[in-house]
Amino acid sequence: MKYRRRNPVADAFQLNRDAEVNAPEWFLRAVKKEVIYFDRCIMDGAVRIYGCTINTGCGKLRAKIGDYIVREHTGEIRPYKSREFSSVFEGV
Repeated sequence: MKYRRRNPVADAFQLNRDAEVNAPEWFLRAVKKEVIYFDRCIMDGAVRIYGCTINTGCGKLRAKIGDYIVREHTGEIRPYKSREFSSVFEGV
């Protein structure tokens, strides 16, 4: 889904437990390049995603399930908490 940042437009999606399967291609490419790592734990004998870690020029940023992952127009990928995301972005 695309969202507008009041200017310019950015790509974004809400991180969920099925992100390895249904995340956008730009996110999965960043995972393959090891820019993003899934944070996992074992619960009831199954491996589950509880978030991700994004390597940026400013250090590592963490996102939890329910946070939004945004690819800015510059190509930078960063997480936003739901409340912060809704105050900065609007749907297109």
